[in-house]
Amino acid sequence: MHIEYPADPAKVALRPPTHPGVMFQRHVLPALGRRTIGEIAALLGVSRQTLHRVMAGVTAVSPDMAVRLGKLCGNGPDLWLTLQARYDAWEATKRLAKEIDKIPTLS
Repeated sequence: MHIEYPADPAKVALRPPTHPGVMFQRHVLPALGRRTIGEIAALLGVSRQTLHRVMAGVTAVSPDMAVRLGKLCGNGPDLWLTLQARYDAWEATKRLAKEIDKIPTLS
């Protein structure tokens, strides 16, 4: 028997999007086999520290990093840039919420 549990849109809107670097660490890196962070960093042409900061969600996925990740994963840079843009927009919306509430919407 298949049971569906519909998501409450109000609750979904409150959940922050996953940082693309964290997504890379949790979902993509394990699929790449038993490679070390150093090996992946070398393949990307970046330092281990740079890759670690991205995977920890401390550093944004820059356009340069998006191109590198897209080539490594075979999915191009657009996915990584879109994920970063969504993450940044969510963060800015929460950070500026009080100021944004004062801005009228013109029709």
